[in-house]
This record gives sequence, C-alpha cells and structure tokens, in this order.
Amino acid sequence: MPRRRKPPRAGALAELAPLKIAGQIATLQAIYYFAALVLIVFTALVSGSGFSWTLVFGWEGLRGDTTHGWLMSFIFLLDGGLIISIAIVALIARSKLVPDFAITVHFIHLVIASLYSGRIPRHGGWWLTMIASATISVSLGIWGCQYRELQPVFFGGRPILPAVPASVDGSATQPSTVDEEMAIPSRGRGRDGNAEYEMEPMLPLK
Repeated sequence: MPRRRKPPRAGALAELAPLKIAGQIATLQAIYYFAALVLIVFTALVSGSGFSWTLVFGWEGLRGDTTHGWLMSFIFLLDGGLIISIAIVALIARSKLVPDFAITVHFIHLVIASLYSGRIPRHGGWWLTMIASATISVSLGIWGCQYRELQPVFFGGRPILPAVPASVDGSATQPSTVDEEMAIPSRGRGRDGNAEYEMEPMLPLK
C-alpha cells in the first residue's frame, strides 16, 4: 500500500505559486537595495564622505574597526531589520512566511555581495550585522503580521449582523420562522407610529 503524502504545514511556501513567490522576493530585494541606497547617499551628503556602489552591493565598507564601518552597520540594521519587516507585513501579511522571506532577502544579499567583491565576506562585523538584521526582521515581521491578522474585519464600516429593519410604512416586520418556532415574542409599532404592542406567537392547536 503506497504511503500517504504528508500535507504541507499551514502557510508554507509550497501553497503559493512559484511566479508569485519570485515576484514577492524580487520586490523585497528591490526595496532592500533602494532603501540602502537612499540611506547611504543621505549619510554621505550629511557627513561629507564619499559615495561608492561598493557600500551598497559590497561588504568591505561594513566593518567594526572604523567609525564609518559602525555607521554602515547601523544603516543595514535599519534597512534589513526595520524597513524589510515593514515591507513583509505589507506585502506578505502571513506570520508563518516571515522567516522564509526575511532569511531569503539576506541570503541573496550575501550572494550579491560575494559576487560583487569577488570573495565571501571576511569581516566579522558584516556577519554579525547580517545575523542581527535577519533576527530583527523575523521578530518584527512575525509580530506585525500576527497583530494584523488579529484585527477585526469590517465590511464597508457596517456590522456584519445588522439589526432587523422595519418596513417602509413604519410597521413592524414579520417575525422570522425561527422566532415563531422558538415562541419568542416580538415587539412593534402600529401604523401611526405611536402605540406599541407585543405580538405573541400563535401556537398550533392540539
């Protein structure tokens, strides 16, 4: 007898279409590098230091023995930890998928940095920054997605179960079949809208 296939865990990447996954990863990666570019250019203009594409795609500038290296570490922590977590909450919105996408973004950056520089990163500060950035991204992303999932859902700003409306002429609507079967009395108004009356359900004769 053939073995039954184990169903995938809820929220797994296998439930999504490959093209959709690739598009979401590409979008997150573009956001990652665009935010890094903006932050690095802004920092270079403020501090008066030079700008180089190596600061964005390479790993040599991120080190722990210089002040500029610490500044770059803070930029990539802000980029990969905070900005990417916000992007994941906005684009993915599923807490069980957050670790997959967050780690994938940082792994792709590792590959690009290695290819751009011609070798694997050798500075310990770079590795510590990427590990801390991925950890912050996963933690904030899961928290944000869970918070978003627990929010109540509104449809047009109206309650899901509206009150039973009255008829156009002001008279009471007819009691439902369930109310009649449960012998629940209902209240209403006359056609003049002033006097109130109570309708008792009619019980079948035995």
